[in-house]
Amino acid sequence: MSSHIPAAPPASTFARWSDERLKASRDAALKDWSHTQDVWVFGYGSLIWKPEFDFIEQRPALLPGHHRALCLWSRINRGTPELPGLVFGLESGGECHGMAFRVAAERVNPIFETLWRREMSTGAYHPSWIDCQTPQGTVKALAFVIDQNGPAYVPEPSEEALIDIVLRASGIYGSCLDYVTQTADALHAVGIHDARLSTLVTRLKERLEQQRHDRQQHSLS
Repeated sequence: MSSHIPAAPPASTFARWSDERLKASRDAALKDWSHTQDVWVFGYGSLIWKPEFDFIEQRPALLPGHHRALCLWSRINRGTPELPGLVFGLESGGECHGMAFRVAAERVNPIFETLWRREMSTGAYHPSWIDCQTPQGTVKALAFVIDQNGPAYVPEPSEEALIDIVLRASGIYGSCLDYVTQTADALHAVGIHDARLSTLVTRLKERLEQQRHDRQQHSLS
């Protein structure tokens, strides 16, 4: 492993939450919900291109005070315990352009049960209600903010380290490279420009092209 890649914590530090713990976390997030109100969910990564839940409206949304970062080790979905990948989390500071999805009140309970199994399976996030700015006005949306004290958190590595990690890792949902490029493509498709992510994708493509060139040269030698 390259020395500039941060070391992931031991696999023993990761544990899936029980059904009871997931329910307790979900109930805590919804404790102030009136049961008659529609609920907004803020998507900033794969929720944009694969929400996997029914919604009745979606809007471009700006979440102030947080930014999108590859700061969460993935040992199953986009990596392995031996070669973990990275997925996006919301970190403090800056701002994040994403999408807000409105969930109908009568669908909140079943949708949130599924959403919690997807996003909170290891408790990597703090489910937080944050005001988001949309073209139609401000809405309070649920956002999954990274738990910086959790074992899967890592401050976003340098660009060179990110390239190495993204290109090496693959898990049960596919490669880390696909995850990063699909997110970048989805953001572009809805008119969101993330300069740092765009630069990373460009560098990833350059590295892949260089690797292909090197293999061709090696085969001819």
